[in-house]
Amino acid sequence: MEFLKLVRKRSFLSEAVYTVLNIALAVAVVIVIRYTGSIGFAIGLVVLSKWRVFAVRPRFWWANLRSNLVDFIVSISFVLHMYIVNDAAIGDPRKLLLLGILTILYIGWLLFIKPRSKRAFIAVQAGSAVLLGTSALFALSYNWPASLVVLAMWLIGYTAARHILSAYDDETHGLFLSLAWGVILAQLGWVAYHWTIAYNLPFFTALHIPQVAILATLMSFLAFKSYDSFHKHAKIRINDIILPLLFTLSVALVLLTIFNRVGTAI
Repeated sequence: MEFLKLVRKRSFLSEAVYTVLNIALAVAVVIVIRYTGSIGFAIGLVVLSKWRVFAVRPRFWWANLRSNLVDFIVSISFVLHMYIVNDAAIGDPRKLLLLGILTILYIGWLLFIKPRSKRAFIAVQAGSAVLLGTSALFALSYNWPASLVVLAMWLIGYTAARHILSAYDDETHGLFLSLAWGVILAQLGWVAYHWTIAYNLPFFTALHIPQVAILATLMSFLAFKSYDSFHKHAKIRINDIILPLLFTLSVALVLLTIFNRVGTAI
């Protein structure tokens, strides 16, 4: 009984330390951005927080890095969005409110989404990497070379696909499928590089949601549902994908025909 009490005590202490450290990381990032304006220092804090990736023999570094790429993409995307908000010419109260919202969302990612290992949460993690990663990329890449944007989109697509496919233990073509999905998103990124539409958030005009981020996320969701159906039934059943397909096509049609005229070209 004493041993069980000790185990429970250590477990509770570990959870408490984990929670405090993750909250401290999110708060430290927003403080650095707010009071120094240094995006490099903020990204450095995120990288430093992942020290366990390299706390093993060098031959395991690449494997650890690949398994943490989704977290890297989401975390750095939050940093970039905070930097964009802090650098925007908006009123200080609204700026502080939006920074606070982003900080809370980042804490939610660190504490409640990232640690989960169920397939549904893994899908949410991959989708978050696509949405936030693409949004941050196109918010900052207006003067980048097209090749760099395409490469970044490939990395986002590859990472998200590999992450969700890791939830299927018997998948033998994960590498090929991940590379293929990276190419599809890279092609989408090349098209979007030449004409990007972004939408203002209500009341928070400092943040824009690029159209390509919404389309990439919807396409990724549809691809996931199609693969899941194929994995279960050895074929893609229409009943499994009809609702995601109709939703994706409907949103894409509305964005490409109606909201192209009300968005902001960047």
